[in-house]
Amino acid sequence: MTVIDTKTEDRYPTRTSYGLELIERTDPTVWSNGCHDGPIDPATLASHDTKGYSIYEGLLSPAEVQAYWQELERLTNDESLKADERVIVEKSSNQVRSVFEVHKISELIAELVSDPRVLDRARQILGSEVYVHQSRVNYMPGFKGKGFYWHSDFETWHAEDGMPAPRAVSASIALTDNYPFNGGLMVMPGSQRTFVPCQGETPEDHYKASLKEQEFGVPNEDDITKLVAEHGIDQFTGPAGSTLFFDSNIMHGSGNNITPFPRSNIFVVFNSVENTLVEPFAAPTARPTFIGARDFTPVTR
Repeated sequence: MTVIDTKTEDRYPTRTSYGLELIERTDPTVWSNGCHDGPIDPATLASHDTKGYSIYEGLLSPAEVQAYWQELERLTNDESLKADERVIVEKSSNQVRSVFEVHKISELIAELVSDPRVLDRARQILGSEVYVHQSRVNYMPGFKGKGFYWHSDFETWHAEDGMPAPRAVSASIALTDNYPFNGGLMVMPGSQRTFVPCQGETPEDHYKASLKEQEFGVPNEDDITKLVAEHGIDQFTGPAGSTLFFDSNIMHGSGNNITPFPRSNIFVVFNSVENTLVEPFAAPTARPTFIGARDFTPVTR
């Protein structure tokens, strides 16, 4: 693969043909330093800084959850979307797995992205105005829902989208109850402080396969074992309407859902307007903009 001159210092090298050592992160997790007001109280913000994530139960009311669930059902059954590249189906069952750029498809979800309960938390954590790097709805049906192996989102966004630093935060808004047994998201608290380089050069159009099952940008078992020994594993559980904000570099994954209980969520990635994308650091070309946006217009209420 040809090395790409991004004209931006690469402080987080990855996707090499040889193994690299773990890299201690020098960027903060919480960027506001108390100067960017928001709804997160100081104790919760300090906990987020330490763990790399924070949970807000009841962020959405039961009535709002029902409205968004109905919107997900509408999107799933919309025949006009079936052939859209933004709709990703399960590799084995051909069932809808994700719908990307959903805030541009659904007016209702666009309103949620700019809702102060969501937007102001992202601004407070990142200490700046923010734009949507990626949005999607995720479906994990009962019995057949497939999980995702351990990974850092920032590793992919850095390598394949050209995100310079881990100054991004994801909001996962639960539209179904999250139990310990229906494929809930697992995170390693504190692991956001360590960047894990991955071995293996990125193929052309890697996104087409990785959105269904990721093979490149996956840490090796020895590195996962080291992180677990140091940080342990927490799991996002809670009733529908709960929201998880988690750092772009935290190591996370999910198991398969073999229970009858589906798990669905709205997922929004906010990136700082001071951390806009450059050329990919470890891929031949940038991924499509419905996966990694290059419109850096700040989200407003």
